[in-house]
Amino acid sequence: MSPLTRWWQSLAPDNEPDPFDAATWEQVWRSLPLLSGLDAAESARLRRLALGFLRRKTLEPAQGLALTDTMRLTIALSAGLPVLELGLDWYDGWYSVIVYPDAFVPEHQVMGDDGVVWVDDTVKAGESWDLGPIILSWADLRADRALDGYNVIIHELAHKLDGRSGSTNGCPPLHRGMSGAAWKDAFAAAYDDLCRRANSGEDTPIDPYATESPAEFFAVVSEAFFEVPSLLVGEYPAVYKLLQGFYKQDPLRRLGNASART
Repeated sequence: MSPLTRWWQSLAPDNEPDPFDAATWEQVWRSLPLLSGLDAAESARLRRLALGFLRRKTLEPAQGLALTDTMRLTIALSAGLPVLELGLDWYDGWYSVIVYPDAFVPEHQVMGDDGVVWVDDTVKAGESWDLGPIILSWADLRADRALDGYNVIIHELAHKLDGRSGSTNGCPPLHRGMSGAAWKDAFAAAYDDLCRRANSGEDTPIDPYATESPAEFFAVVSEAFFEVPSLLVGEYPAVYKLLQGFYKQDPLRRLGNASART
């Protein structure tokens, strides 16, 4: 028995049904570098959250995809990380994760801010529906293993957290002691700066998709927060500080310079 296997067994929740063997836990954990630096208590809590996520949500394969234990656990561990210090109740109000084998075209009707209804037929790696499922591309999930600032699960779940305020507008419900005015000021300044830089043709370190809307900005900087915290601190330190307060985590402490995008 390897030391890592013994460690996993020591973290097993008491009286918690575990459908995965130690080898699967080890394989998946090693494949997700954004989990690096978690201490024993955090790792045990994430393990419980992952199992709880699979109890509360259904994972539904689409287009003939066969979901393996490795795939299910990859999704569950990745989903547990944003709510590591918040709890699974922050994911209440929706019940399923639909997984496509590759990027997909939703082809559903969308109403814009101007009230005009149009059919969204753009190719997507992920999507989050208000009061509905999140939809993911497994091919994109599989490509998300590097710490490069792109993580489709974190992106779509950030939209779910954002929407708990009543609307998906880039400001999730803030914890007691957090200032809504400070959040608005810091995020608006960073959003305006990124829009200006992207519109000028600059190759921005933060994914320019964030300029689509304040909601997309929150989702994209959440990806950066967990995957490339040193980059986010360098670009928008006030945003990093506020995300640190919201998620109650400090990925920069865990990952350090290893998270810098190459």
